[in-house]
Parts: sequence; C-alpha cells; structure tokens
Amino acid sequence: MTVFVDDVRHPFGRMVMCHMWADTLDELLAMADRIGVQRKWLQQPPKASWVHFDISLGKKAQAIAAGAILTDRFGPVEHVARLRGDHAKIATIEAIRAKSRQEAANA
Repeated sequence: MTVFVDDVRHPFGRMVMCHMWADTLDELLAMADRIGVQRKWLQQPPKASWVHFDISLGKKAQAIAAGAILTDRFGPVEHVARLRGDHAKIATIEAIRAKSRQEAANA
C-alpha cells in the first residue's frame, strides 16, 4: 500500500492539518479506516484538486506508524503531475528540490 502524508502545517481552528493521499482510492480509504479518519471527510474533485484527506498531526503520526510515506510540501503537486503525465511539472519539482538541498548544504 502506498499512502503519503506531507509536511505542511495548515492551521484549522485549534488543530494543525496536513494532507494524506494514496496511489489508489482503495489504499487511501483503507488507511483512513485504519487510523480512524471518517470517510465523509474525503476531499475530491470538483471541490478539491485531487483525492485526499486533510488530517491532524496526530492522525499523521498514526498514518506514518502504519506505513505512510512522509513527503515534502511538493508531494501533492508531484502526485497530481504524475497522474496527469505532466513530465515538465515533475522536472520543475525535482529542480526545486535539488536547489533546496544545495542551499541547505551550503548553509
């Protein structure tokens, strides 16, 4: 099962949220069930850019413990680009990540 969570931190009331998505809807729903996220919170087009859940940091920790892969803030954009076969967008993301790693190494 390939489920992903990102490292963003979006305030929502008293909570801090991030995103959880997967390669398939079945994988995503299985993880949501496993960590106790209600399916009614599924976000999908046309109201959202891609199929995902916004989850709290506590649920994120549970998802990672259950095998979800942590990504950076570009993870969702990369996921959508891969679904669409947008190789130019994927290359742009890879270049941004490489530049960021180089800047961190030089700091």
